[in-house]
Amino acid sequence: MYILSIDQGTTGSTVSLVNEMGKIVCSHNEEFPQIFPKPGWVEHNPEDIWKSVLSGIKAVNKKANLKAGSIKAIGITNQRETVVAWDRVTGQSIHNAIVWQCRRTTEFCQKLKKRGLQKTIKNKTGLVIDPYFSASKMNWILSNVPNATKKMQNGDLAFGTIDSFLIYKLTGGKSHVTDVSNASRTMLLNIKTAKWDDELVKIFKVNKKSLPEVLDSNALFGKTHKVPGLENNIPITGVLGDQQAALFGQTCFKEAEAKCTFGTGSFILMNIGAKKRSSRSGLLTTVAWKLTSDKSLTYAFEGGAFICGAAVQWLRDGLEFFKSAPEIEKLARQVEDTDGVEFVPALSGLGAPYWDPDARGLICGLTRGTTKAHIARATLEAMALQNADILKAMEKDAQTKMKKLRVDGGASNNNLLMQLQANYLGQNIIRPEMIETTSLGAAYMAGLGVGIWKNLNEIKKVWSIDKEFKKHMSEPQRKERLKSWHRAIDRARFQA
Repeated sequence: MYILSIDQGTTGSTVSLVNEMGKIVCSHNEEFPQIFPKPGWVEHNPEDIWKSVLSGIKAVNKKANLKAGSIKAIGITNQRETVVAWDRVTGQSIHNAIVWQCRRTTEFCQKLKKRGLQKTIKNKTGLVIDPYFSASKMNWILSNVPNATKKMQNGDLAFGTIDSFLIYKLTGGKSHVTDVSNASRTMLLNIKTAKWDDELVKIFKVNKKSLPEVLDSNALFGKTHKVPGLENNIPITGVLGDQQAALFGQTCFKEAEAKCTFGTGSFILMNIGAKKRSSRSGLLTTVAWKLTSDKSLTYAFEGGAFICGAAVQWLRDGLEFFKSAPEIEKLARQVEDTDGVEFVPALSGLGAPYWDPDARGLICGLTRGTTKAHIARATLEAMALQNADILKAMEKDAQTKMKKLRVDGGASNNNLLMQLQANYLGQNIIRPEMIETTSLGAAYMAGLGVGIWKNLNEIKKVWSIDKEFKKHMSEPQRKERLKSWHRAIDRARFQA
């Protein structure tokens, strides 16, 4: 008996089979092309995404030699704010998906700020006005894609984040739905009522009829229909945005429990319980999940650094420092410190707690003695330091000390990075046995939806620790290191 977990990420799709013991028995990752039409613009071809998912399904079918009836449910987790628009009649997308990293709507967002809409939007959505979120991307499609507005007015246009698009495809066009965690990232959902907000859709000129129905995270989202490699009528019963899926997959079910996912960016979420709270430190308030068994939503504080693992990729591909990303640890260990080198990886602006889309990447403190190893170490240190900024802001807003930070994602395999994170945070770090917790979170949620696990306690029992990293840095040393980092941040933000 398996749960099929689809983890649709920014650079590829991973399809996994998860058993009732909560273990990934096999998986397949399929990358797809990144499209950069202009500087700062990022797109995906939705059909490339769909093909990558189908390839993953085919691969795990072959690896596991699946028998009829062995898949009991499907869980989906996805890159969140990325927007797809498609024709309800033909099922074809009308434009490439606009990716969460895309900055094309910066000018539009500045106009919203000049209209004084920050407070209204923050109060209703928990988000700050930024090109990162979905609504401004939808507005761009309506303003720039021929016939898009006309299709919307006729009721023929469907908008959705990637989960909605995949569910539409998996169900043969029968379901246009999303879950509350993904909906909370669009800037169109009132996160107190969990409904599309009339004032917000008016601001962004989006028709509610083009938006998906919002469901609980472990609801029945639809059943498979004519999907190559899958039987018909397999229920889709778990959907979460990727960062919420990681929080769920790390079993952070109690208040003050937090996780950090080291992916393309680094994303930190802290469970803040059933009460919606606002951040005064530049963090987001987001919906973590809503279970059908609960009356209330579960909320989280979130802070994200747009560039994390992507900085390592840049060293690999842009500067050709090494051939594979894991090699950075060996290179960085060649030196004991950065020798004064700082790297602020603001290659797509700065996220929380700064929210500065105009900031640019910066490497400073170079001397003739600087080597590749110093820059590699500065890169790992930057990944840890930007997370320390976010987590300290979270503790301040939540007015509580965070419980041990749980880590996941590909870069959490880097032991040097994890030790640096413990040092700069002043907190012990826990790495689980299964670091692909986005896939697990979607599987746990789907399993909960069909009763494979009866409650959260049963899920907690199948989660296990791999290693704990203990802090090894004095408070004065930590403060001095952070002071140097913040000077570099200021330089990256206020370059002439």
